[in-house]
Amino acid sequence: MTSPLEGLKVIEFSGGVATRYCGRLFAAHGATVVQAGTPDLTGTGYGGAASDAYARWLDHGKMTVDSGSAAFRHCSDKVDLIIAGQDRSAIEAADAAIRQSPGEAAVRVGLTWFATDGPYADWVGSDAVIQAMSAVAYATGAKDRAPMLPRGHAPQIVAGATAFVAGLAGVIGRSVGWRGRRIDLNIFDANLCFTESGAAAVALTGDRSVRRGINRFSTFPGGIYPAADGWIGVTALTVPQWLALCELIGRPDLGTDKDLWVTLQRMERADELDRVLEPAFKTRSAREWLEEGQKRRIPLAPVPSLTELVETPHWQQRSSFAPIPETTGAVGPTMPFHIQQLPQRDAPEKYKNAAAGLPLAGIRLLDLSMGWAGPLAARHFADLGAEVVKVESCAHFDWWRAFDGPLDGDPPPYETRPTFLMVNRNKRGITLDLKSEVGKDLVRKLAAKSDVLIENFAPGVLDKLGIGSSELVASKQDLIYVGMGAFGAKGPWRGFRAYGSTVEQASGLPFANGEANDPPTMQHVAYGDPVAGIYGAAAALIALYNRNRTGAGAVIDLGQVECLFQLGADAVIAQSQQRDPLQRDGNRHPLAAVRMVAASNADEHWFAVTAETPSQWNALASTIGRPELMVETMDLTSLKSKERAMEEAVQAWGRQRTAAEATSLLQRAGVSAGPVYTALDLLSDPQLTRSGFWRRTDRRFIGSHVAPHAPYTLDGQRPPLRSAAPTLGEHNAVVLHDDLGLSQADIAQLEASGVIGTRAVAKSVES
Repeated sequence: MTSPLEGLKVIEFSGGVATRYCGRLFAAHGATVVQAGTPDLTGTGYGGAASDAYARWLDHGKMTVDSGSAAFRHCSDKVDLIIAGQDRSAIEAADAAIRQSPGEAAVRVGLTWFATDGPYADWVGSDAVIQAMSAVAYATGAKDRAPMLPRGHAPQIVAGATAFVAGLAGVIGRSVGWRGRRIDLNIFDANLCFTESGAAAVALTGDRSVRRGINRFSTFPGGIYPAADGWIGVTALTVPQWLALCELIGRPDLGTDKDLWVTLQRMERADELDRVLEPAFKTRSAREWLEEGQKRRIPLAPVPSLTELVETPHWQQRSSFAPIPETTGAVGPTMPFHIQQLPQRDAPEKYKNAAAGLPLAGIRLLDLSMGWAGPLAARHFADLGAEVVKVESCAHFDWWRAFDGPLDGDPPPYETRPTFLMVNRNKRGITLDLKSEVGKDLVRKLAAKSDVLIENFAPGVLDKLGIGSSELVASKQDLIYVGMGAFGAKGPWRGFRAYGSTVEQASGLPFANGEANDPPTMQHVAYGDPVAGIYGAAAALIALYNRNRTGAGAVIDLGQVECLFQLGADAVIAQSQQRDPLQRDGNRHPLAAVRMVAASNADEHWFAVTAETPSQWNALASTIGRPELMVETMDLTSLKSKERAMEEAVQAWGRQRTAAEATSLLQRAGVSAGPVYTALDLLSDPQLTRSGFWRRTDRRFIGSHVAPHAPYTLDGQRPPLRSAAPTLGEHNAVVLHDDLGLSQADIAQLEASGVIGTRAVAKSVES
């Protein structure tokens, strides 16, 4: 098997972590990546040997030269893609180099902290400020304390992976007629993948988000509990899961209370229920709870420390971690998916790019996924121009339409859920009964006409139905089949039931966040879902590029938990360099002189501040009117000795101002700062309003509603919203007739027999 991106030539104008991580993804899959310039290591990783090891993880497999001109000389025959960032000057320098380079111009991907044409164009970015402004930080931490900033470089990693998706799609599109040149995205927009659904939901209600406490989000139970010997992650979303959990802990009487059958009603009684759950889980070991809970189909999760994570047999069997070359004992995550290339065939005729404005026009994708992760992966394809057909059934429709509560109503509740609308735009939707032979045969026929298939059923489910990877690729050998199991399709935990919360609980990330005395601390109700969606799209595009080159299809085994290892790589690597557990210290970070959340003059309104260098420290001291805190030449260790004094000074200064005023003053001084947003705040953010990130669209049953744009622009334009999310079975007739050639009589017969339909026929409780 050849490397799937072999022959692809990329120049990386070295910037921050986001730019370098985008280049890492290309290098890891066989592309030639030439890094122009020496990366700035300020604020990267956890310091010392851990920072050096993290840098080597980011840049492994690249060739480094001293300038852009040297990089072009090295790629003398052609350059396919240029990655530049993370500020406007870096992108302008890259564009100038492209104009002076010989041969056909490459696709250029530009990464910045904020959009370059709005009120935040000159703002100083940081991972902490993006966590605050993307509304992730607000829900993290204790109810009676300020919001907590999650640790690490996750915002930049998310943006780098998103840039990879858009950039590789651009390269693929250029090979078949797309005429685009410039792809731009910013780290702020890219990280709204975590909260765009929440913003869309509150747009309908106007409700302000509520911070419920450590490991409490919008579903209950959905957090981490102490076991007899460690920790256990618990999520019980559906009625059967809640009833099974009540039986598991020896309290079946709780299951007889129908007021507790809906997760939001359980949340209202969370304190009362935790007085039952917490002592119950302390009676047995984490392993006992995990194994017994999963037997009962309850999404219980292992919650390993960062050391235990790397030593877990399941991840060792999947080779999820590996030594980092040129380091002493450092270990980091490998790629979160395994691509099995199918037997090579003659390279197929390249598909025709039917719409010059979108790079993936002409690609056909069959979306058999549900919830958030799989549908988001398919949405990236749809936004970039692919024709996506989403398959559900009337009895077991996408559970993100409705996972609890009634199904009857006018309009039907399953047609109004904003979360479903958000991840299924630009798709056509059909219903097929996958338990019927006719329905399964129609899936096979649709797969035979598709380039890519994405599914996130539990591993083995579709195989039992006769429509799994082995059968579908046997009949279409150049199909790219993406399976997105939570723990992957191989390994002892392959069958574990999971949600996005389960994925985060099992990822090791909770041991990087929180105060020292806090339990392992989660960041999100379903942190794993949007991250896995990005990597699902990335994996499919890698295989698609290889298929266009070799004619070979692929079966992809993606582990959603492994996707989060990428976001926590700096913490995993740092832990591998020391024996003692990685220190948790709330908002603080070893490489930041100041990293904090400060209160404003209004209740429940905060702003985040970071300063990583002496110059930023002095700018902060000057802005808040505390010149006695200014320094001349001091290293980070010396600055850290004054950290508490600076925090107290910023708190006192902030309480005299609004969060917006404080942020503006600090940013004008060159200090990275930003408001701590809730999801509702995002709808009125000046930058997002100016850039048109939010738009309104119409859909049957709900009329006009808020929808987000894609997080990237193509030659300065956002990809268009071609259609709202489909209603149940909306495109049955057009897909079955136009794509499969069925007659109207055939379609009528399918509807009469219940194979297809447009109304729910049974309560869907499966996920």
